[in-house]
Amino acid sequence: MITANSPLDEKVADTASKMKTVLLEHDPSKIAVAWTGGKDSTVVLAIWREVLKAEGLFNPLSFSIDTGVKFPEVMAFRDRLAQEWDIDLKVLRPEVNIKTYPVAKDTVSCCRDLKIKPLQKALAEYDIQVLITGIRRDEHPSRSTREAFEKRENPDHILLNPILEWTEMDIWSFITMHAIPYCELYDQGYRSLGCQPCTVLGDGGSERQGRSEDKEKNLELLTSLGYF
Repeated sequence: MITANSPLDEKVADTASKMKTVLLEHDPSKIAVAWTGGKDSTVVLAIWREVLKAEGLFNPLSFSIDTGVKFPEVMAFRDRLAQEWDIDLKVLRPEVNIKTYPVAKDTVSCCRDLKIKPLQKALAEYDIQVLITGIRRDEHPSRSTREAFEKRENPDHILLNPILEWTEMDIWSFITMHAIPYCELYDQGYRSLGCQPCTVLGDGGSERQGRSEDKEKNLELLTSLGYF
């Protein structure tokens, strides 16, 4: 059984094994990686890419939500790496006028309109059966009871969370060992990257300390609404 204290090589093997399981059971064109451009989902995308390659499959499908208020550095990194890695990137955008929308005034409504609704629409449009995420159990208390395989509705699909037991140090160790590219903002002191209005530099505390406190306290509610 893989735990947070398991060696990294065992965690990598376990992650790949879970990915192979869904690949055996589902059409690869119906499996997408939820890629934020952040370190965790980039690691997941890197491993998924190798799992596909081993089966002679290429051009992994990824969904990336562009809320209109993301860090430009993250979006530029995402677009550059998508081209380098030959990713089938689908950029999802909300159906709101971001210039007049009350961004971050009500974080639950904001995340629902800018992230959850575009994601749900894309899942239905592309008939996605499995969405692979980069969430980790140690990031937030609401994720402590999450499962590797989760049945989701609206629309029906499976959420695969293959790096739940990884730690922040595991992520950076993997990135270093395999020379995985990452966004330059991490070198500036950011440890977790969300939308600009809800992300600031932390002061050395928890990994998500720089995230909006209001959003963080409502993360479990957002998950129930369709957020990963």
